[in-house]
Amino acid sequence: MKFSFASLLILFSAATAAQGVQTQEQALMQDAAQYAARYGVTGGEALRRLHAQQASVQVTEGIAREFQSRLAGISIEHSPEYRIVVLLTGNEPVQDRTAAGVPVLFRTGAPATRDQAIAALRKHLIDLRSELPAARGAGYDQRTGKVVLLVTSADVERFGLDTIRTRAEQLSGVPVRVQVNELIEQNMTVGGGGRVEGVNTQTGRRNVCTSGFVVTDGSRNGLATAAHCPDEISYLDPESGNLSLPFVGQWGLGYQDVQINLSDQASAPLFHADRGADSLRRVVTWRNRDSTRAGEFVCHFGESSGYSCSEVELTDYAPPDRLCGGPCSPTWITVRGPSCIPGDSGGPVFVGEVALGLAKGINRAPTGQCNFYYYMSADYLPPPWRLMTSPAI
Repeated sequence: MKFSFASLLILFSAATAAQGVQTQEQALMQDAAQYAARYGVTGGEALRRLHAQQASVQVTEGIAREFQSRLAGISIEHSPEYRIVVLLTGNEPVQDRTAAGVPVLFRTGAPATRDQAIAALRKHLIDLRSELPAARGAGYDQRTGKVVLLVTSADVERFGLDTIRTRAEQLSGVPVRVQVNELIEQNMTVGGGGRVEGVNTQTGRRNVCTSGFVVTDGSRNGLATAAHCPDEISYLDPESGNLSLPFVGQWGLGYQDVQINLSDQASAPLFHADRGADSLRRVVTWRNRDSTRAGEFVCHFGESSGYSCSEVELTDYAPPDRLCGGPCSPTWITVRGPSCIPGDSGGPVFVGEVALGLAKGINRAPTGQCNFYYYMSADYLPPPWRLMTSPAI
């Protein structure tokens, strides 16, 4: 008998009725424990900040609209206090505010807006690639209002750091920060909210992927994971064996890395936030890329690395071309290490019961340490497919 991923989750829920699915508060408390450990605050303060992070989204979206012509970036700072920082062009001051109990500070003097910087990044990425053969990573930092150009030590030795920065600013017309990074990047190779497996038709080898979120097109339900997973995958269940998930399609160029496999019995928007008991969560809502702020505290689960949480760094990152089947768009979101390992691809990125996206790739040091991972935002699911959601409990 074949079971879908969602029906497996239903069976899992029935078998663990005493534990059940986490409530909204339980989900946030689990993430808050990670926050408290990282920033050295109490569990109560960590929980308050995560509530404020979500509650302030609508406010900062309004600020973005209000200051659209001047907006260089919106970011979250965790020290010396928890606060939101809005970076604007021009010198006209703006009175600080409070949103969702969080101070909102306005800083002026940025030389370019975010829209101008992203437009320059899109236009001149190909120029930077041709002039700096080894420089293949670039993104935008909303904290500083600068384009971040990742260059290898080989290019630094060949051209010099100041020369690279000057030339990049001449090409783009926007401020640039050059950062040495060996650009050891790869897709997380295939794992997730659950372990799924399949045979890679190019290598003939069995690969492991991480499953992401349950999706629907209104008439069919399925499971989203990474496009570079095997087409035909199955969910490995210790009791029932391999549970087949038929292939629907994959989208893996430029700004997408997503695959959908059907589940004719899927009916619950559930995912595993961690390995083991009491980790099953429901998806209540989702966030798009434009509302994601630098410094946000987000979490991720991968079949290889497990459950971890860290800060968003770049909201507009363009990985090396070879990872997008051609030029990568500056639409990927990076999250600071140290927890990411090949094998996590397709896994869910989230905070509490809010779905953020699907993990794609990692950037690591020559020692193997994770510098950052990056994910595809949930708003890039291929229409008419969308995340399945349910009311909060």
